[in-house]
Amino acid sequence: MLQFDILTIFPAIFDSYFKESIIKRALEKKLIKINIHNFRDFAKDKHKTVDDRPYGGGPGMILKVEPIYRCLANIKRKKKSKIVLLTPKGKTFNQKIASTLSKLNQLILICGRYEGFDERVRKLVDQEISIGDYVLTGGELPAMVIVDAVARLVPGIIEAESLAEETFYKKGYIEYPQYTRPEVFKNLRVPKVLLSGDHKKIREWRKRYERKK
Repeated sequence: MLQFDILTIFPAIFDSYFKESIIKRALEKKLIKINIHNFRDFAKDKHKTVDDRPYGGGPGMILKVEPIYRCLANIKRKKKSKIVLLTPKGKTFNQKIASTLSKLNQLILICGRYEGFDERVRKLVDQEISIGDYVLTGGELPAMVIVDAVARLVPGIIEAESLAEETFYKKGYIEYPQYTRPEVFKNLRVPKVLLSGDHKKIREWRKRYERKK
C-alpha cells in the first residue's frame, strides 16, 4: 500500500476530490491511504500561528519552519518514503517522476501558502516539485494532481493494459484519437477503418496517429 501524507493548513480542501471516482475506489480497496495533517495544530502559541513577516522587509507573510518541522516529526516514516516540497522552484512534475514516486511506500507532500516558506523548510525535504510555470494560491491543488497521477500507477488501481496505451506511458508518447457512438455527429464521421473489424488495419491506423509531444 502506498500512503500519502499531506501537510496543509486547509485540510477541508481535499474532502470532495478524494471522495470521488478512482481515488475513492482505491481508498476503499485499501490500495492507497491518504492522511491529511494540519500543521497549524503544531504551532505552539494560543493563536496557532504558522506565518510571520519576512526578515529584511517585503510584502506578504512567510510560513514558519517550526510547525512544519513538528508536524513532520509526528509522522511515522515508512521504509521507502520521501518528503516532497511543493514549490515553483522545484523540478517540473512529469510522468517519469510519477512512476518513480508510485514505487514508494510513503509520499509526504508539503503544501505552501502565502508568500512562501522559510528557506530552512527546504532542509527538511528530499525533493522539490512544481506542476508548472505559473502561480497558484497554495500547494493543495498540486498535491491533488500528484496524488492522482501517482495513485493511478499503483498496481490494481488501473488495468495494466489501459495504462500501457495512455499518453506519456512511453517517453513523449501522445495517444491516438479515440471515437465512440454515434457513428455520425453533425456530418463528422468515425474513420471507416475503426468500423472495419480488421484489427491489423486498426493497429496500423492507430500507430500512424501516435506522435511525440
